[in-house]
Amino acid sequence: MTRQKYALHFPLWAVSGILALLLVACGNTGNGATAPTYPTQIPVNGFGVAANHVHTLLSLPNHVLLLATHYGTFRSEDSGKTWQQVSGAGNQLMQGVMNFSLVASPFTTQRLYLLTQPQLSGHAAGVGILGLYTSGDQGRTWQLVSKQTDFTAALDGVTFATAGNTTPDEVYIYVRTQSTHGLKISRDNGKHFSDTGTLPFGNITDMIAPPGAAGELLIYGSDGMARSADGGLHWQVLQSITSSIFTMATAGPRSPIYASGDEGTYSSRDGGKTFTRINNEYRPNIVVSPSQPQTLYTHDETNVYRSANGGKTWDVLPAVKGNHSSMAVDTENAAQIFLSLSYPVEVYGLDQSNTAWTSLTPKI
Repeated sequence: MTRQKYALHFPLWAVSGILALLLVACGNTGNGATAPTYPTQIPVNGFGVAANHVHTLLSLPNHVLLLATHYGTFRSEDSGKTWQQVSGAGNQLMQGVMNFSLVASPFTTQRLYLLTQPQLSGHAAGVGILGLYTSGDQGRTWQLVSKQTDFTAALDGVTFATAGNTTPDEVYIYVRTQSTHGLKISRDNGKHFSDTGTLPFGNITDMIAPPGAAGELLIYGSDGMARSADGGLHWQVLQSITSSIFTMATAGPRSPIYASGDEGTYSSRDGGKTFTRINNEYRPNIVVSPSQPQTLYTHDETNVYRSANGGKTWDVLPAVKGNHSSMAVDTENAAQIFLSLSYPVEVYGLDQSNTAWTSLTPKI
């Protein structure tokens, strides 16, 4: 399963995904297919072995793509035509650990954050160290800034990272083992963390910090959604959301915020203070065009869809066979969508005529 994160795991600024389920069953493809229990040692393409799968796909300015997978992170500077592995290989940081929650700062996409988890559920980490890593050069190089053992003894205890919207050095993490006291904030690029206020519910899927709205945060999960206007010190549960929310996305400052869950898809035009239901359909993994905030993409087990009117109606795009994973929209071209597959990892781009997908998967 996949997680696409705001700064996110959405297009440039936005993110979506079902993190809690991913932590429980990372080996589940999400469409009935069964993933290999253990990977073979033989690569099937430039992204590695057949058991590899995608956790986050980011599209950044200047045609940069970043792909965080179970067995390493890959980077492209030409919209996916060529790729370079930047973490997880034998001579790199994060070898032997899962490259997981990947996000970019809303202030500068040079600043990225990446969490790691054990590659196999219930097993200790490999050579790499579990924790929060950061990059100041758009993912070319990385450094460890906080070890997971600083927060919890649970191997999968830190479940997501979210870049803050108050300063370029701000980042939040969530420690699930600490429930309603698990949200932490750092103001020095992840080197030191302190507690925020008590959360209204303790099982949260993810959080977004809307760009351009300093200190305003939205958390969501199986208990609904809550909002903070002071960097997480105090929280208010949104009464207009009465059921689970599994994905949220926004395009950037002053843009609509979209949310989707059990009772349908919602949008907010006031920075997340209130939400209005668009329809009764759940749309997983919504991503938004940074250049055209009314252009949305989503996918299910078999199809990819696009909306040109903020999610009111959806058109079916050409099909891509395989285990659909994360998506990302080009930061400048709303018609350019990238789709990743899992088991094995593959990446495709939709051509400008919207008639066919082009493979961007590197060969061995």
